[in-house]
Order: sequence, then C-alpha cells, then structure tokens
Amino acid sequence: MIPDTSIYLHIPFCKHRCAYCDFNTYAGQESLIPAYVEALIKEIEFIGKQLPLTNYQSTQTIFFGGGTPSLLTGTQFASVMSALYSAFNISADAEVSIEANPGTISPDKLNAIRKAGINRISFGVQSSNAEELRMLEREHDFFTVIEAVSTARQAGFDNLNLDLIYALPEQTLKSWQTTVKRVLELQPEHISAYALTLEHGTPFGKWANKGILPLPDPDLAADMYEWTMDYLQQSGYAQYEISNWAKQNAESRSQNAGEDSAFSLLPSAFACRHNLQYWRSLPYLGLGAGAHGYAGGYRYSNALRIKTYIDRLTADSRPLTASFPLTPATVNQHKQTLKDDISDYMINNLRLVQAGVAESDFRLRFGSGLLDVFPKEIEELIRDGLLEKKTSDGSEVFRLTRRGRLLGNRVFFRFVD
Repeated sequence: MIPDTSIYLHIPFCKHRCAYCDFNTYAGQESLIPAYVEALIKEIEFIGKQLPLTNYQSTQTIFFGGGTPSLLTGTQFASVMSALYSAFNISADAEVSIEANPGTISPDKLNAIRKAGINRISFGVQSSNAEELRMLEREHDFFTVIEAVSTARQAGFDNLNLDLIYALPEQTLKSWQTTVKRVLELQPEHISAYALTLEHGTPFGKWANKGILPLPDPDLAADMYEWTMDYLQQSGYAQYEISNWAKQNAESRSQNAGEDSAFSLLPSAFACRHNLQYWRSLPYLGLGAGAHGYAGGYRYSNALRIKTYIDRLTADSRPLTASFPLTPATVNQHKQTLKDDISDYMINNLRLVQAGVAESDFRLRFGSGLLDVFPKEIEELIRDGLLEKKTSDGSEVFRLTRRGRLLGNRVFFRFVD
C-alpha cells in the first residue's frame, strides 16, 4: 500500500552553474525547456496510469527543485500542474513549492505561478554580502532579494523560505550575523541555513585542493551555527531540523511552554511539509532528469542528462514500459532491505531535532523495539552527550542534543550497516 505521498519534480536548467554547486544542473541549455516540459508531462501521465494498482491515497506535497525552476514560464508551470492534477489525487490543502533565483522572477511570472497553484517559494539568497555573493558566482544582489520578496508578497505568497549558506571562505562571524539579521527583516516564514561543503568535482572543490581557495574554519563554522540556533530561537523561529527553522505558531509555542523551547515535538505550521516527508522516511515520487524517489519498496533515480531523459520519454520507437514506481526514465533502482529501511529511518528521523526517533513509531514501522535493535549504539551516544532521551505521550523519544547537532555525522554513522 502506498499511503499519502509527495512528488518531487526536477528542473535542471540554470542560466549559470555556480562554482560550489554539485546538483544535477546545466547552463546554456534553455532551448530544451519546451521539449523537457513535454517529457516531464509524459512521465507524470505514465506514473499516474499505474496508481490505481497501488492503493495510493493522495498527494500532500509537490516540490519543483533544481536547477532554477523559475526559468519556466507561467504557461509551462500551468501545463505541468494541470497534468499533475489529472494524474494524481492532490489534497485540497497540498503544499506546492518552487525553488527560485531572486533574479529570475517578475510580477507577471509570480502572478502566473501563483495562479497555477503554487503556494510556497524558496528563494536562494545565500548571503546579503556583495563580496560573498560574487565569490559564490550568484547573479543577484541583496536589493534584488528585497524586491523579490516584496513582489512575492504582492502576488499572494504567504509562505516564503530563504536559503542561506554559512562557513564561506574568508567569511567572518560578523558578516554572517549581518546576513541573518538582514534576512529576518524580510520576515520570511522559514529559513534554511547550510554550511558550505566543498564537493568533489566542483570548481570550489578543485580550487580548495590546489590551495587557491581557503578552507572554511570548522571552529568558526561551529560558532556560526551555534549563534544561529540561539538568535533564530530568540527571534521566534523554531529549529525543527538540523538546518531548518520555521516561524513558531501559537500551537507550537503553547506546547513549548512546559519544556525546553528548543525541543518542541510539534513542528511549526510553516515547517516544510515536503521535506518532512523525506526526513520521516515516507514515500515520495521523483520525476525529471536526475530525480530520486522512494516508493513501493524501491529507491531509484532517473537519467541525468537532459537529452537522454527527453529521449527516454518521447522517442517514438521506444515503448513506454516499466513497473511502479519506475518509469522509462529510470536508470538506477535498489530494492530496499529491512536493514536499509531501518538505517535510512534512523539517519533521516534523527535530523528532526525536535521529534527525533520515537520508540512507538519505530516499533510500529519495524516490529521491533529501538533498544532491541540498537542497544549499544543508543547507550554510547547518550553517554557521549550526543543523544538524549525524553518522554512524549507515553513513548520514549531519542533525539540529538545541542552537541549532537554539531556532530550529526558522527551520530548518523553509528546507524550505517
């Protein structure tokens, strides 16, 4: 049975590929967008025809990621959304998100996107500092961000996320604090803050290996992260995941009143519902070039190259055959074992710094108690001050401590088989 699910659609086009980016994105191929949209609609239709055989219930979230999805026209978004509504049982209150570059939107485009049914925008801000934006090879400045947020509000968007990156080469704590404070002045409902990672194969990674680009200072990065946790909490944002904060609503503030307010079990109403689907190890369908999915007991991914993806879905000579959740675009698939699912569950759910891993949910999912499966690991991580145990609704809950959030990878490694 496939319960309520989510849909991720990858839009791999960018005007310029930033030097730090290792996502599946391509610059200078915008001429392929019309054919790509056509192929994406075919994949939507293909998977939709198989849903009646799966006991699928409904779609609660949709996420257009990239790349730069905002390069599509309003008409193209409308076509894709129409195909989604025709193929899937989409909930009336579904969260429908789009990633956008602040420099690629206009009032007309935002109005068209909103009219198409998209109700949440995530702007890639990264920094408010002009020098840092130039180093990251971003094509916008912070004034453009201010304009983009204002335009989105005028178009009727009342759920905005602003993405930030810290621990940049030569970035100071003061510079980072200025960025966070300037972003808060825009009053977003959600903030994501990620430490820069120097990925293999990217220009940043190559420059760092050659000594051209200074490596981020890990101690300074930790200082930035800890300051961010404290400052955003003081500013009314609840940290519900290692790198994500949402404005607290009255219900979550009420629940916080009786305990450490950094550790509410109840996410804010503005927590990203789509990403919560990932972190709770619940099913999601991945559509588009390079998209990954998890459904029907499989983890799978599509062809990376844009032309390959288009050809797999539109070539007249190729029969469109595959079994749910796979499509003709699928190139990699892995049938999950019980060990795979348990490991993924622990790593994903422990990222949720408020909710963590509940003993009752673990037993319901896997038929065994958490302490029966990982007695040594849990005991040692608690002893080392990386996990803590609390009780909620009669169930034991295990979650990262403040120190554990700083050393998350060390915790996650203990649950990798």
